[in-house]
Amino acid sequence: MSDLHELDTLVASRTPIIVVESREEPRVVDLFRRVAVRRGLMLFRWTASEGLRRLDEEGHPPQRIHSKPADALAHILTLTRPGLFLFLDLHPFLDNPLVVRLLREIGQRGPDQSHTLVLVSPRLDVPSEISHQAARYELAMPSPEELKELVVEEARGWRTLNPGSKVTARSEDLQALIRHLAGLTLADARRLVRSAIYDDGAITEADVERLTRDKFSLLDQGGLLSFELETAGMEDVAGLGSLKDWLARRKNIFLGDMSPLGLDPPKGILLLGVQGGGKSLAAKAVAGAWGIPLLRLDFGTLYNKYYGETERNLREALRTAASMAPAVLWMDEIEKGIVADQDGGPSKRILGTLLTWMAERKEKVFLVATANDIEALPPELLRKGRFDEIFFVDLPDPEVRARIFAIHLKKRGQEPERFGLERLAELSERFSGAEIEQALVSALYAAQGVEGGLTMGHLEDELHKTRPLSVLMAEKIGHLRAWAAERTVPA
Repeated sequence: MSDLHELDTLVASRTPIIVVESREEPRVVDLFRRVAVRRGLMLFRWTASEGLRRLDEEGHPPQRIHSKPADALAHILTLTRPGLFLFLDLHPFLDNPLVVRLLREIGQRGPDQSHTLVLVSPRLDVPSEISHQAARYELAMPSPEELKELVVEEARGWRTLNPGSKVTARSEDLQALIRHLAGLTLADARRLVRSAIYDDGAITEADVERLTRDKFSLLDQGGLLSFELETAGMEDVAGLGSLKDWLARRKNIFLGDMSPLGLDPPKGILLLGVQGGGKSLAAKAVAGAWGIPLLRLDFGTLYNKYYGETERNLREALRTAASMAPAVLWMDEIEKGIVADQDGGPSKRILGTLLTWMAERKEKVFLVATANDIEALPPELLRKGRFDEIFFVDLPDPEVRARIFAIHLKKRGQEPERFGLERLAELSERFSGAEIEQALVSALYAAQGVEGGLTMGHLEDELHKTRPLSVLMAEKIGHLRAWAAERTVPA
């Protein structure tokens, strides 16, 4: 159903107040102009700078005498002919009791003399006094076909400015660009496409990456999510063979337009494990391997002292993630965001909001949640169907530890072949991946200024000095490993 048809139906139903949250004022005004023509209604627009101005007929000057919202609303009450009244940016005045009272009175008028007020703002909280008289309407986002046509239009415009030239692009880069424009308004999409094309007349992989970052900056105005620029490839992750195979089998289904019959697109995984075992790196590697953006949700940014604002913040973050689809949403240490609290506390309400989103979302947002303390998680989150799978990231075995040493030595400009990797793996028994990395860093510091640089001796000394967490907290980690052995899939 088109925006025009939906709005026409809403106006025909005599809804007294329509709320439209949008930055696309021209698009909203144009849609209601067309509805007014269809219905034979007067159309007025109110702004603080002009007051009321009639739009359905030419030649009407602004009525600056009605520049104050209360004066404009009081004037509307005197009109007997039904009309559409667009109020742009009324939200700063909704804490005025007189404005709220007048809105209520207009909303309560009989159907024979009804007016439709349309409140248009980028963000608008409807006062409780008029919420039962108001209906929210959300403009549809552009379809893939509309976005493709937009790219074609901008390419045509560039060719007009550069006769004899044409925009170049690999098919995969063009498709990725169109895919990442999803969730943007036409105006925002046009601006980003123009930026990608007009600098050099080409659409490249670098343009797609830059567009993705710029898109996130546009959408995440509240700073609730962070865009992780540094992802990883599966080659950067030692071990975790079962997880890698699981993700490889689902990549094409997740990224494809159609799922094979009987197969639902993958929705997410929970990574449980020992601290420092590589859960965070694995989350980054999912995004890197699938070539999609990685968004990280910090629960600390969600909490607000005012009732209901915490859940609203979570809904905003999830809405932003949906607009970035296809994407990976990483919820790090999820247990810290939904710890048990008093009945009706924010954590319970956050859990309810999160569970609803997990069950109902249609967008391709793959959830990767990591946790260190399984007992802190509520059973509602762990039941079958919430996550596609729960993987346990255990302490690495000798072969994986040797691979971890090789990866980090190479990353720091060392030649792994110079060192006895098997011996290092033996000395680092019960070490996590993070502890191996830190031992290597400490050894590099110890080798600074020493002739010949880093040696096996430096590494062995640091490994002997280090007491891994699995030793310091042996009982707790032993309990976690025993719990996971019967209840999770080894990663």
